[in-house]
Amino acid sequence: MAYWLIKSEPFKYSWDQFVKDKKTFWDGVRNYGARNNLRSMKKGDLAFWYHSNEGMEIVGIAKVIKESYQDPTTEETAWLAVDFAPHEKLKHPVKLADVKANTNLADMALVRLGRLSVQSVTDKEWKEVMKMSQGK
Repeated sequence: MAYWLIKSEPFKYSWDQFVKDKKTFWDGVRNYGARNNLRSMKKGDLAFWYHSNEGMEIVGIAKVIKESYQDPTTEETAWLAVDFAPHEKLKHPVKLADVKANTNLADMALVRLGRLSVQSVTDKEWKEVMKMSQGK
């Protein structure tokens, strides 16, 4: 299993709306790096759900339920979508400032590649963020 981080602006599509909907497709990605990450996702992979711009925190975990396919919002074949279902809400959201302050996460894409909307997460990073989400 691989780990990922996906970003959503809460005013556009929040974790709470995702939970109400029970599943969603991740579309509209127009960055080749993010697209390549979508292409690499496999059914059963887990992804941190990150609220960007407003909140700036990891709030939950989504599970890949359908691997990449043609993005239905465009006819351009270069772009992909992936289906997710809610897996788990984090006990305590993990703020971007806390991720940046954690030296164990200095190489995390969230710190290094802040604008990338779909990122890979290493096993070590996943464990560290999960530890942080348990609270102090």
